[in-house]
Amino acid sequence: MATSSVSLFIEPRGRLFTVADLAAMPTHLPSGDIDFELDEGRLIVMVPPGRVHAATQVRFAAALFEQGEKRGLGQAFTEVAVVLSRRPDTVVAPDAAFVAAAKLPVRESPEGYLETIPDLVVEVRSKNDTAAELDRKVAQYLAAGVRVVLVADPAVKTITVYRSGDEPKICARSETLALDDVIPGFRLNVGDVFPA
Repeated sequence: MATSSVSLFIEPRGRLFTVADLAAMPTHLPSGDIDFELDEGRLIVMVPPGRVHAATQVRFAAALFEQGEKRGLGQAFTEVAVVLSRRPDTVVAPDAAFVAAAKLPVRESPEGYLETIPDLVVEVRSKNDTAAELDRKVAQYLAAGVRVVLVADPAVKTITVYRSGDEPKICARSETLALDDVIPGFRLNVGDVFPA
């Protein structure tokens, strides 16, 4: 998650929020910046990430850029809003994402959100993320057509790899993550992802 959710769902009386509603939400309050996602029309308030989360996120994004985008294999993103589904609308902002070259140029909603479903998304687990919340989000990504979902857990220094129809694979810090099905030749030492 680009930021961690506080599991606060806000649902307007009589209707669900839409992508257009989300785009009209404020991004700054007197108390500081604020971000939102939509989960089937319910508004989710997000809290800013901490140091470890942010450092892990930037290391993933750098690897996707260096090994994917710079080699012409696609486009890398961080915290881009992605429309996963409509009616009811689900909009998420993964910590990092990659769209393979075959899907470029990407499609955007009128609000500027990504409508092209990424081939790969990365979620960095925050201290507020429950296992149930992460499982739900992974299932939503896979159902929308994301080919590979990576969940990095800084607390235990593992990366769990999810692919539709496969059992999740947990990679420990001593292992090397390979993602040839999305970015040919991609290699990342799991231990290098997590800050000290």
